[in-house]
Amino acid sequence: MPRIHLLVRGRVQGVGFRAFVLRRAQALGITGWVRNCADGSVELEAEGEPERLERLVEAVSRGPVGARVAAVDRSARAGSAGQTGFRVRD
Repeated sequence: MPRIHLLVRGRVQGVGFRAFVLRRAQALGITGWVRNCADGSVELEAEGEPERLERLVEAVSRGPVGARVAAVDRSARAGSAGQTGFRVRD
């Protein structure tokens, strides 16, 4: 399965962004994790079917109400993370 890493910049903390990503990923059957970064960005890794990953990227690029996404940096990750489910990390 393809795996991607996203770093989301903008007004993405304090607006329910991680919970938004969690709900979307779970609804799409994507595995991985999401967490806040010290610099105010949000980082996530996601693994799943390519079309489902694209739907997640589209949702993350918009964000929840109250968020202002300025940029989404995307990179591919090799191999499977071997993870089940999607979770919020500390």
